[in-house]
Amino acid sequence: MSRHAGSAPTLATVAAEAGVSRQTVSNALNSPELLRPDTLVRVQEAIARLGYSPNRAARSLRTRSSHLVGLRVVPAVEDSANALMDRFVHSLVESTGVAGYHVLLFTGEEDDGGTDPYDALLRSAAVDAFVLTDTFRENPQAARLTRRGVPFVAFGRPWGDARARHPWVDVDGRAGVTLAVEHLVSRGHTRVAWVGWQKGSLIGEDRRSGWVDRMHECGLSTSRLSARGEDTLDFGARAARALLDVSPEDRPTAFLCASDTLAMGVVRAMDGLGLRPGRDLAVVGFDDSIAAQVCTPALTSVRQPLEEVAVEVVRCLGELLAHRPVASPGRVLVPTLSVRATS
Repeated sequence: MSRHAGSAPTLATVAAEAGVSRQTVSNALNSPELLRPDTLVRVQEAIARLGYSPNRAARSLRTRSSHLVGLRVVPAVEDSANALMDRFVHSLVESTGVAGYHVLLFTGEEDDGGTDPYDALLRSAAVDAFVLTDTFRENPQAARLTRRGVPFVAFGRPWGDARARHPWVDVDGRAGVTLAVEHLVSRGHTRVAWVGWQKGSLIGEDRRSGWVDRMHECGLSTSRLSARGEDTLDFGARAARALLDVSPEDRPTAFLCASDTLAMGVVRAMDGLGLRPGRDLAVVGFDDSIAAQVCTPALTSVRQPLEEVAVEVVRCLGELLAHRPVASPGRVLVPTLSVRATS
């Protein structure tokens, strides 16, 4: 039994137990490469015998390192089936845990008085870095964090900002939609309609370009087969009814949508018209949400590789926090297609 049994172990008691200095124990915890292998083993064995756990709060004050990564979460959108960020957050938590970090979730927008939730966390030294996820909304935080030299990685490319130099990871939406077009054409569909977001959405236009280009490459027309609007179930349903309210020869035989929310709106409209997805018309969504997987009939959808995105984001964070240059600071990952009953 240890001679220090019965008292809460400290850095000093570990040092005494191992017969080394307190600095040596500190090195074993923070910079083990500085110690000889036999010394490191001796300290680690003493830590295990005593059940010593470093005081992370005190260590953060000394090193100004919290081992926390900040991620702002936004409320779920009404009339939407999209829970994409839930999957990403879960994957990010797993990946950061493997790397020895934890995710600190926070909410809030900059208020009228100029209070910025990012700035508040930085002033309190609560986080070491950030992950940004809403780059498509022209979030000014990327530029602000860059100016301040704050480490961050974005899930989403810097749309429209050619000067951006921060690391980012994104999914190739255009390639995902191209996969969906090829799938529908291979099933014999020649009139594939697009239901997407408003023209100002750079992500939406990128996805739409995959539909336009691949349809034309297949010798198929896109004329009068497109609708743009809000990312809601209601708009998806209205768009489907409008596109189907034409002569039989002009009707689409399949719907390809910019999101699962829009696709499920299309399915809702079809149900009201007495049409069955997968039998009367094909429907494909984008994101492969939980809703897409459990609805009846199950929805074919483009699946974003969020687990791989999280791993890449954490890899970039690790390089930034180690003050090393980030290899492949802008990486685009390719999605897959989850084929189900609606197509």
